Amino acid sequence: MNEPSAVVLIVEDEPHARAVLQVTLKQQGYVCLHAATGAEGVSAAIEREPDLVLLDLGLPDIDGVEVTRRVRERSAVPIIVVSARGQEEHKIEVLDEGADDYVMKPFVAGELLARVRVALRHNRAAESASDAGTVQVGDLVVDFDLRRVTAGGSEVHLTPTEYRLLAVMIRSSGRVLSNRQILRQVWGPRYDEQLGYLRVYMKKLRYKLEPDPTRPRYLVNEPGVGYRLRMPG
Repeated sequence: MNEPSAVVLIVEDEPHARAVLQVTLKQQGYVCLHAATGAEGVSAAIEREPDLVLLDLGLPDIDGVEVTRRVRERSAVPIIVVSARGQEEHKIEVLDEGADDYVMKPFVAGELLARVRVALRHNRAAESASDAGTVQVGDLVVDFDLRRVTAGGSEVHLTPTEYRLLAVMIRSSGRVLSNRQILRQVWGPRYDEQLGYLRVYMKKLRYKLEPDPTRPRYLVNEPGVGYRLRMPG
């Protein structure tokens, strides 16, 4: 399902790469804005209020990580990094600063468009959740007012830590969260290196919520980076 009215800001200094992104998006009905430098990208993201940002890391003035940091100070707009930098440390750094997803160049158009749709759906879900107090992802439902969790229509009992972990994941459904981000939000800043905690509790959640815990449908690992709560469709 496309979002024909969605406005996407492309922050990319290389003309050919920018043109490819524009053609890919416009064919699906998206409206495109452009920025060729990091400074222009920060200004456009804040002042023109796009629905989503596609961001290259290797910009001529400000690194994409710094662009993400500055945008996040004033905006919650979804940010998908589209970069040739494939090292895990680059992915983790920009995700820690608040990017929602990371797509490697050269990208497959279908995958990029799927990531765009997921980011837009996540943003809508987050906005509706702030009003209703309830978030649904597939057959998982979290009622934040009642602290009640159901999976496939059946209520699931979670420990306080399991509930906090699920709440962090479902509030960011569709978005990649780094291990450090999750650990800080669930256990606190002193635990941001305790990856063992996260692995143990993610396994517990999968056994309580997934139809097949060995082949997770929702709580998906992003190797070397972190986890995402995958949205259906």
